[in-house]
Amino acid sequence: MTSPSVPRLVVAAPSSRSGKTTVATGLMAAFAARGLAVSPHKVGPDYIDPGYHALATGRVGRNLDAYLCGPELVGPLFLHGARGCDIAVVEGVMGMYDGAAGEGELASTAHVAKLLRAPVVLVVDASSQSRSVAALVHGFVSFDPEVRVGGVILNKVASDRHEELLREALEQVGVPVLGVLRRAPQVDTPSRHLGLVPVAERRAAAVEAVAAMAAQVSAGCDLEALAALARSAGALSCAAWDAAEAVSSATHHPTRSERSDKRPGRQAEAGGGVPRVAVAGGPAFTFSYAEHAELLAAAGADVVPFDPLRDEELPEGTSGLVIGGGFPEVYAAELSANEGLRKAVAVLAESGAPVAAECAGLLYLCRELDGLPMCGVLDAGARMTERLTLGYRDAVAVGDSVLAAAGTRMRGHEFHRTAVEPGSGADPAWGFRTPHRRVEGFVQRGVHASYL
Repeated sequence: MTSPSVPRLVVAAPSSRSGKTTVATGLMAAFAARGLAVSPHKVGPDYIDPGYHALATGRVGRNLDAYLCGPELVGPLFLHGARGCDIAVVEGVMGMYDGAAGEGELASTAHVAKLLRAPVVLVVDASSQSRSVAALVHGFVSFDPEVRVGGVILNKVASDRHEELLREALEQVGVPVLGVLRRAPQVDTPSRHLGLVPVAERRAAAVEAVAAMAAQVSAGCDLEALAALARSAGALSCAAWDAAEAVSSATHHPTRSERSDKRPGRQAEAGGGVPRVAVAGGPAFTFSYAEHAELLAAAGADVVPFDPLRDEELPEGTSGLVIGGGFPEVYAAELSANEGLRKAVAVLAESGAPVAAECAGLLYLCRELDGLPMCGVLDAGARMTERLTLGYRDAVAVGDSVLAAAGTRMRGHEFHRTAVEPGSGADPAWGFRTPHRRVEGFVQRGVHASYL
């Protein structure tokens, strides 16, 4: 099956901090300002950049992660997100050829570009070079002949003379210059311990930053040439992903606890009707994938968002709870002060209802976070640290839980500067072989809480 071709570009760079987010977000906003329906995507597990992409396009930002989902799902997930769109812009991750550690090209921007049969625009930070830019670009163009670099956008160019020198050098490589951006501090977005500050925490300022990115890209880039390059993308021989089909085709392996009719969370389904799954959101819990809620809805759940900073109770009739990632450490005082919600979460967990908590959700379920009371569902304390834990993980379910049967192998990602003590409960969630052997997380009643 060959799917209709959606014009698309992948925005890559030689390294992080080259200006990918500025260019990709600015391109999305600039194309949208021309009346195009723009589909925004991000390579890798990053949750924050898609928030800026959503501001730029008015559509949900979606991730394309060949490690977490498998290479075979990258095309279908892309087509799912790009349904009905005129053009798609895919922001890369790290340097163009940087992927999962020790796995070759897997999950790199280059890998995803090849899977999407999409041309690449290379964003180069030219702030400290002139003729050397030709050698740099030549290396990236020739490293993998299967990756098609269709043009270069030069970022942080100092002056007209600097631009002239760069263009002269790149003529030798034969890669067209599709844009030149000068230094522009107004497009900078603030960062902290896990990257950019999410849109939900600085909405007005974020809107201004995205508008500045769009203005800079519109003024400095050849949008017509970039759109033409996007139209040169090859057709994809796959169908769009569909949440309902994914749910119906999933193979179900009963856990031991299900076979004994003591499945965790069974109480939450008593009485029939549509189960209501509350999903934490708001500034403290901004990390989520759109497909998660779509899969829950396709499985028959009524998915209801709530904000643990503002809502004093769980949504009425909540029978399951998802608390994803975010920055509870930044909002620890406010989360702690919302005692009514903390107690409601504890009561729901005590009832045996299914509760899935990852990373930030794990911290929120702890007894305390940086000395401030949290939900107390887990007999563990959490605190900020100086150490960054970051990387993809291959994991195996240690025991049965609401998420997986014992022995189920999973792939995930860890990204945090906090520590939980103890790091696992009497029934851990996951076992890891690398980077070192350990168990992690908590499974108790219907609760599954983990950094993964």
